[in-house]
Amino acid sequence: MGKGSQDYGERENTDKNLSIKDDFPAWSRDVKECEEHYGVSHKFGLTIDQVEKQRLKFGYNELEKHEGTSIFQLILEQFNDTLVRILLVAAIVSFVLAWYDGDEGGEMVITAFVEPLVIFLILIVNAIVGIWQESNAEKALDALKEIQSEHATVIREGKRISNLPAKELVPGDIVELRVGDKVPADMRVLSLKSSTFRVEQGSLTGESEAVSKTVKVVPENSDIQGKKCMVFAGTTVVNGICICLVTQTGMSTEIGQVHSQIHEAAQSEEDTPLKKKLNEFGENLTMIIGFICALVWLMNLNYFLNWEYVDGWPRNFKFSLEKCTYYFEIAVALAVAAIPEGLPAVITTCLALGTRKMAQKNALVRKLPSVETLGCTTVICSDKTGTLTTNQMSVTELVAMGSKAGTLRSFEVEGTTYNPFDGKISNWPVGRMDANLQMIAKIAAICNDSGIEQCGSHYVASGMPTEAALKVLVEKMGFPGGFNDGSSSSPKDVLRCCQLWNKLEQRIATLEFDHDRKSMGVIVNSSSGKKSLLVKGAVENLLERSSFIQLLDGSVVELDEYSKDHILLSLREMSTSALRCLGFAYKDDLSEFATYNGEDHPAHQILLDPANYYSIESRLIFVGLVGLKDPPRPEVRQAIKDCRTAGIRVMVITGDNKNTAEAICRDIGVFGPCEDISSRSLIGKDFMTLPNQKNHLQQSGGLLFSRAEPRHKQEIVRLLKEDGEVVAMTGDGVNDAPALKLADIGVAMGITGTEVAKEASDMVLADDNFSTIVAAVGEGRSIYNNMKAFIRYMISSNIGEVASIFLTAALGIPEGMIPVQLLWVNLVTDGPPATALGFNPPDKDIMKKPPRRSDDSLITPWILFRYLVIGLYVGLATVGVFIIWYTHDSFVGIDLSGDGHSLVTYSQLANWGQCHSWQNFSVSPFTAGSRTFTFDGNPCEYFHSGKIKASTLSLSVLVAIEMFNSLNALSEDSSLLTMPPWVNPWLLLAMSTSFGLHFLILYVPFLAQVFGIVPLSLNEWLLVVAVTFPVILIDEVLKFIGRCTTGLRYSHASNLSKHKEE
Repeated sequence: MGKGSQDYGERENTDKNLSIKDDFPAWSRDVKECEEHYGVSHKFGLTIDQVEKQRLKFGYNELEKHEGTSIFQLILEQFNDTLVRILLVAAIVSFVLAWYDGDEGGEMVITAFVEPLVIFLILIVNAIVGIWQESNAEKALDALKEIQSEHATVIREGKRISNLPAKELVPGDIVELRVGDKVPADMRVLSLKSSTFRVEQGSLTGESEAVSKTVKVVPENSDIQGKKCMVFAGTTVVNGICICLVTQTGMSTEIGQVHSQIHEAAQSEEDTPLKKKLNEFGENLTMIIGFICALVWLMNLNYFLNWEYVDGWPRNFKFSLEKCTYYFEIAVALAVAAIPEGLPAVITTCLALGTRKMAQKNALVRKLPSVETLGCTTVICSDKTGTLTTNQMSVTELVAMGSKAGTLRSFEVEGTTYNPFDGKISNWPVGRMDANLQMIAKIAAICNDSGIEQCGSHYVASGMPTEAALKVLVEKMGFPGGFNDGSSSSPKDVLRCCQLWNKLEQRIATLEFDHDRKSMGVIVNSSSGKKSLLVKGAVENLLERSSFIQLLDGSVVELDEYSKDHILLSLREMSTSALRCLGFAYKDDLSEFATYNGEDHPAHQILLDPANYYSIESRLIFVGLVGLKDPPRPEVRQAIKDCRTAGIRVMVITGDNKNTAEAICRDIGVFGPCEDISSRSLIGKDFMTLPNQKNHLQQSGGLLFSRAEPRHKQEIVRLLKEDGEVVAMTGDGVNDAPALKLADIGVAMGITGTEVAKEASDMVLADDNFSTIVAAVGEGRSIYNNMKAFIRYMISSNIGEVASIFLTAALGIPEGMIPVQLLWVNLVTDGPPATALGFNPPDKDIMKKPPRRSDDSLITPWILFRYLVIGLYVGLATVGVFIIWYTHDSFVGIDLSGDGHSLVTYSQLANWGQCHSWQNFSVSPFTAGSRTFTFDGNPCEYFHSGKIKASTLSLSVLVAIEMFNSLNALSEDSSLLTMPPWVNPWLLLAMSTSFGLHFLILYVPFLAQVFGIVPLSLNEWLLVVAVTFPVILIDEVLKFIGRCTTGLRYSHASNLSKHKEE
């Protein structure tokens, strides 16, 4: 994917020479070579002519604005869905037929238009939602532009230009960077104007701390983290001043490549597993509907087309357009019955309800389909810093000197945050701090530039994370004399002990940290007027410059080899646990600075040259060391274990160094404590050179990729997706955005995440916690099961409707229900129960089952068989009650003669079209509610307007049977005896709502007239219940068979899957 995105950049930028980056690796060339290559001097800068030539060649220093999809194209894309296309065709045909009926003076003109108009309304709402989602897709690119610098300080023709618009920079420009500046382009560091220069580039590289920059060359094949002499566009200067040379601008920068990769990933977004399955289902449905419609129409061919045979050949054809249109309308009604019009709306509602549930668990879903995709996640690719860890450095171990040379004391420090009241120090001598511990506390508090503030319930650090952790340690250590009683925790008291140390010992000079000596020192003036040097830094470096050690009682003895080896052994043990170690030392003998009082003192000249710091920090007195780390979140270990139980693999992809990442992975359970991980832990660059990368990714268990660049993350995600995995990718930085966009589920961090990462993601974690993803996966699985439940319910109901129309046509009896009644059932009556099934409680073992494969069938052969059995019964019941009313005056002891309707034989009912030729055929009037129907003028009307009571019974049976069927959908295999209806009270409420709506159209005269129905009597309702209740018994039998044959069916399915893979 990385290569692909680079190619894309080359295609789109043919007018810009992008080869400079490849042809001239500035990071591996010294300053003089770089200046010669660009024809520039760092003192004079480029001339105006040079700038113009460079701009013609490279263009402006800005990211491209890719042309968005036009609104017309977005509208067309909304009709790529197969179900939507079927609905559109059905609506158009229905509309044309309604128009034709109106022109011919047909009845119920208004109701004829209701059906197509409602379908059109559904399609319009669906398209609006789809367009709104699509239009938000490219916001990640806009967010990326916002992190670019707007102005830069540039030297051109020997003049310093302070506020040059950053977009006017060209390769070769000389730029000055200061603390707080955003880096405007990719640049080579030419010289440092301060002793140190540090840049916060974690959002681009994934590093957990600010990086010190240097002018020294690095190897040509260095990864982005290894380019210590380069600064990158979009990163921030946190310390120092330097002069740089612009090497890459615009789309050629590292951030420009991220821009291209995000755009390319956006172009290759795939449908969610559910949408693929629904499209597949829609295609099959199209074929089935087409076949049945054609079959029904052909079965009734003799009603509108007949002929005579003359000499063995058909002659004298007679065609009735009116009857042909009538049976075509029946075929269209069948199509409408077969299409689950309410399915898109119910799926959207269920997903929306899922987003609310997830929001309660701190998972904020930005794209509705992501809710369902989470359920079939097979691999979680997680960042380390801030997701698996707290992203808050903390001291975990403190080592102080013992009572005699060669002895050490070790204290375990609790707590994982910047909260000074989070945890304590084990075996700590409260109120009895000895001189050695006091000196450690003093150095940690004063030789420190960080701060901590309380924001609500959180504690936020400013400055370097390691220094902030040291200040937290000082607060936990307390102050001599018991000032730290822990009774107050107001913001002003957060660093009370540190403030007290700083009052006692005032800083008067700073020896800034630099990469060579790896230490920082401060000269302090104590209340007694004595000057001291306090130093912290890398333990090995401090030991080299130390001549003495301070013991427990404050006495100072010479640092012998035995003591030194003992300290180094302790250092190695802590380093093995991936702790970052810092040592502490001091010096009281400062002869040159004994009277130092500021810049006017002669000794101040010594401090202006960093080369002198090494000699000042010599003959030190070593006092102790600490081990720090970015600790794992406490709940992550259990979450990793839950993933393993749920069949989800966890891969850690981080920009951090290998040793630290491996130690964290062992801590949280990705790897075992003694497991050989040589084949499971690779540097990103090494992974890219593997001959068979897919084999590496197919290993069972956890994997680790450290020092990973954006293109490495993308390639890993792409390979996993190619292998059929459903990938969830977490990230917080700009460098993560392309992979977030490419993954099936991009998960951004809500607290530490950049806007670029959030806009590229499908889901944002409000608490930045890995365990939230695992909880969201469980919720996604539950939602998918519930969606299967209501799809099962709606499809079996629709099969019943198709069966009823098909049986009506096959038996030749009058049409039982008109299209508007079927539409009412599909959209209104079925809607509440289907939505309520989305509230089914999750199975208790939902996270103990392996994830479903993304290519698993939505409807298995067994489920389809059940659909057909239930659907056939629904059809038989709906048509059967119609026939019963016409042919019986009682059924299973229920008297049906109360309305006074006339009975006919089944033969008469099946041949009702020949009624006009029957001799002495007459029918008596019957009542329905307050209405009386008479047929004195035309007895054959008994099969037209007279069928209103039978139609009402059919519609009521269909509504009631679908309500009972919704109880069947509570579980795929569990009986109603083990999962009773009250486990989902919302379903009972929905059933009541649907029955209420049905009663409304039955007993409100105006609505009854619109829908062509009449009120029913008590006996007729008893008939409805008698005919519909068996649907529960039938499905209970089918569920019992399903439970008995589960093992057999699943083994067969897995064998088929293996054959497909082979």
